[in-house]
Amino acid sequence: MTINAKILFIDDEKHIRQANKQTLELADLQVICEESAERGLEILTREWPGIVVCDIRLPSMDGLQFLLEVQKIDRDLPVILITGHGDISTAVQAMRDGAYDFMEKPYSAERLVKTVLRGLEKRVLTLENRKLRRELELHSAPGPRIIGRTPAMEKLRSTIAQVADTGADVLVLGETGTGKELVARALHENSSRRANNFVAINCGAVAESIMESELFGHEAGAFTDAKSMRIGKFEHANGGTLLLDEIESMPLRVQINLLRVLQERSIERLGSNRIIPVNLRVVAATKVDLFAAAEQGKFRQDLYYRLNVVSLTIPPLRERREDIPLLFHHFLLVAGHRYQQEVTMPTSSQMNVLISYSWPGNVRELRNFAERYVLLGRQFDWSLEKMLIGDESVKNRSLPQQVDCFEKSLLEHALVSSGGSIKDVMTILDVPRKTLYDKMRKYGLKKSDYK
Repeated sequence: MTINAKILFIDDEKHIRQANKQTLELADLQVICEESAERGLEILTREWPGIVVCDIRLPSMDGLQFLLEVQKIDRDLPVILITGHGDISTAVQAMRDGAYDFMEKPYSAERLVKTVLRGLEKRVLTLENRKLRRELELHSAPGPRIIGRTPAMEKLRSTIAQVADTGADVLVLGETGTGKELVARALHENSSRRANNFVAINCGAVAESIMESELFGHEAGAFTDAKSMRIGKFEHANGGTLLLDEIESMPLRVQINLLRVLQERSIERLGSNRIIPVNLRVVAATKVDLFAAAEQGKFRQDLYYRLNVVSLTIPPLRERREDIPLLFHHFLLVAGHRYQQEVTMPTSSQMNVLISYSWPGNVRELRNFAERYVLLGRQFDWSLEKMLIGDESVKNRSLPQQVDCFEKSLLEHALVSSGGSIKDVMTILDVPRKTLYDKMRKYGLKKSDYK
């Protein structure tokens, strides 16, 4: 459980404050006691790392008035009310008004601790979700849409920032599901072309017979069934960016025409002799080695060299496992918002399963996995554990490599949960400061990356 969790306990009777403080401290919880609601309100903030336990019967401001004031600070802050026998109906109404729970006097030490722990779990979840939403907002802004802290991803973001507004054509390399279209969109949104169209076409999904019409457009009567004029993708992307995904699937005869467009920046619609100038950036994406394909005669060599002005390589997810926790949290928040579901963070052991799996479908597979996790909730089956048994990438790793992977995942998870607080990570993992710093240095982890 928690990270610096605190309980604000409010009661005007000193002996009750002392007895409850002792009970909670024996459960290894931090307690701050106050004798009035007014004093308690001076302490609370929207980021208060804990909950409040407050007696209803207080002089001046009572517990119900206090609850309303707390909700002005943070509607999600759990407030547990302490009631006398005659206050039950009042307490039930208070819960309808937003109180987390109530305890009737006299209550046992066990009841107090259990109720408080439940409230703290809810509070930790709320604060984690807020922190991750802030990260989500940061990554949703124009520019840093590419999520990851590994050196390869830092380099990718840096290169995108450097070439985005140059207008140069770009070749994006990466396996299926790594996010090639996302990189293309980042290039577009970080350029002066962002106000114009971003147009994407998957060359592997278009039949060869209509490929030229899709790209160049056609005039009415250019061929059978061409009953009206059609604007092609090149023309539609004029002033903006055109993504040619799976360009290795483009027929060789169309590649000749593409080469001409890249060289002359002009097109002719099918059935027309009129030359139409186009001002666009072309981003080509592929999952294969185009140079090897050119050597085998499957791709035009001159087109390869023309496209390969700037190349961006996206590493597969199995080569940047350290990014999995942040990516998974990101996808959980996106799915939670989309489906209006409360998000429960995975445990450290579950996160280790995610990090250990090889993800053949890359980021796309991880995103789908996160959506299922959000939709199914408690019914979700962590079947990846079964999949890991036959995962060659796991079987081929030595025991020390698997131990390192697990250790690093625990550190990463603790740093994400604590917002980079070394003191909190020491508490979560129960390790001395020097040992923690040694481990972080070993795995290249910096606390500043998690604040």
